Amino acid sequence: MDSITEAQVREILATIRDPHTDASLAQSGEIRGIGVDGDRVAVEIALGYPAHSYRDELAAQVKRTLEADSNVSQAAVSVTTRIVAHKVQDKLTPLPGVKNIIAVASGKGGVGKSTVAANLALALAAEGAKVGVLDADIYGPSQPRMFGIEGRPDSPDGRSIEPMVNHGVQLMSIGFLVGEDTPMIWRGPMVTQALTQLLNDTRWRDLDYLVIDLPPGTGDIQLTLCQRVPVAGALIVTTPQDIALLDAKKGLKMFEKVEVPVLGVIENMATHICSNCGHEEHVFGEGGGARMAEQYGVPLLGSLPLDIHIREQADGGDPTVHAMPGSDLAARYRGIARKAAAQLSLQAKNKAIAMPKIVIENT
Repeated sequence: MDSITEAQVREILATIRDPHTDASLAQSGEIRGIGVDGDRVAVEIALGYPAHSYRDELAAQVKRTLEADSNVSQAAVSVTTRIVAHKVQDKLTPLPGVKNIIAVASGKGGVGKSTVAANLALALAAEGAKVGVLDADIYGPSQPRMFGIEGRPDSPDGRSIEPMVNHGVQLMSIGFLVGEDTPMIWRGPMVTQALTQLLNDTRWRDLDYLVIDLPPGTGDIQLTLCQRVPVAGALIVTTPQDIALLDAKKGLKMFEKVEVPVLGVIENMATHICSNCGHEEHVFGEGGGARMAEQYGVPLLGSLPLDIHIREQADGGDPTVHAMPGSDLAARYRGIARKAAAQLSLQAKNKAIAMPKIVIENT
């Protein structure tokens, strides 16, 4: 058996594609290091996104591929995750304690955006990330109920507030500060100010991702928030229905205008699964999310069914990813979470965090 070179190892690794980035390990920049000793090889892969349920599968695939080469007798493969802060809009800087903000949006209400946001956050946490959720729907906050949290947050200094925590996720919402049946009769500027305070005054603790559940629509409030909040990427939630797709496209265009990359489209309520017989039917049409993703050149991150368990568990304060971690539904959410975070990992890093500040003083 002949020895193998590092260049040959890289050629072999270039044939392996990461299904979450839809690129080779080399193209994704995920090859951290290669060691060669004769016919023995050691490879270190560092994913830029949380992938607890995928790392072993990837390590096994890389090991098999390397050892299939006649010049490799043994391959040792390690797969780790390294999440960094990514670029946000010009003139904005990331929040203290938050590496990346991901906005979850829809052009219209009623498409299950808040439920998707809650389960997405839980899925990112299940994959190994530190995650928070900001409920940005001031008029109709729903995340406190979905996460099963009651009470008011603590304020250690009278100015900042501690996030509420459940299921391993940090959470902040106007719903913690007002009664559940209290209407928020505020004009746009007051809403924007309230949300900015919730975002900036919350003591977020070492988050890899802060998921913002944006209110539906593309009006002045949404546009202002997108201009003021340092967002690294956005997700568009839609149903396959033509009417929902029309509004979802407006949401996508809104992010383009404020130069926030759209990480992909999530098609919710793609099919209905009968709770009695298990029959699956496309009640809202079929393939709309895929057509929209293709039209705008963004990935379709996944499709989710209209399932009674999702609704019941969200209403009960224990969303599906946490309530049924071994279910097909949870697996779908986790797959979407990995793909969304992987798409973000391909974006430019935020150099403002890495660069030290140099101060020149006269001594």
